[in-house]
Amino acid sequence: MQSQEKGTHDSSSPERKLVALVTGANKGIGFQIAKALAEKGYIVYVGSRNPQNGLEAVKEIGAEAKEMQLDVTDKRSITAAVSKIQGDFGRLDLLVNNAAISNTELRGRNLLEALADQRASVASLDEVRAVWETNVFGVLAVSQAFLPLLKCSASARIVNVSSALGSLTLNMDTSNPHRYMFDMVYGASKTALNALTVSFAIELENLGIKVNAVSPGFASTALNNFEGTVSVEEGSSEPIRVALEEDGPSGIFTGPDGVIVPW
Repeated sequence: MQSQEKGTHDSSSPERKLVALVTGANKGIGFQIAKALAEKGYIVYVGSRNPQNGLEAVKEIGAEAKEMQLDVTDKRSITAAVSKIQGDFGRLDLLVNNAAISNTELRGRNLLEALADQRASVASLDEVRAVWETNVFGVLAVSQAFLPLLKCSASARIVNVSSALGSLTLNMDTSNPHRYMFDMVYGASKTALNALTVSFAIELENLGIKVNAVSPGFASTALNNFEGTVSVEEGSSEPIRVALEEDGPSGIFTGPDGVIVPW
């Protein structure tokens, strides 16, 4: 067997197939993460709100991928997903909370026009609630629901795909050219996600369950109307590294190239 990079595990051997779930994995960063995990021998459940989109993603990823209809805002959908993995394997080794939205609909506007409507002074409370339902409450609901299966793993990890835009420290740095993008809809939802990450990391540290946040950077995806400055392949690099790292630290927030991002 070829030697593995430190912090990763070759799960291709029959005696230990690691099981992962990636939410929002039918496209973008989530798809790239799921694909990379499958290539490393993980059995990967590809979470997708739309079953057909999930099936198409699974066909492209290959035999190690399994379609999983999962709407993180729907309790029944979450419960069904837990029951499926419980019945199939009785444990979950890795949960990647990737599913997220930046707004409910761009409606033909570019990213800057959408952000203008998401400033604290004018943001619609309905819009805030809708985005937070997926980005914050959905992550909390999924993490809570799968925690019993994660506790059955010998090396459980939770990876939350966040954004440096949610860093309060960076947003209060006047030299940061992107601070104007911090809004009460998407940006603040990632701040809340970071708080959720820290809370879980502290609570689960004695159980050996590692919980980390990772920022892909400004990757070009549907989340930003494909106006990002780096490719989805480049953006997925750090999330993939963190997802594969079994013996790394917990309670860490990193960005591209492994740079530590302040909470």
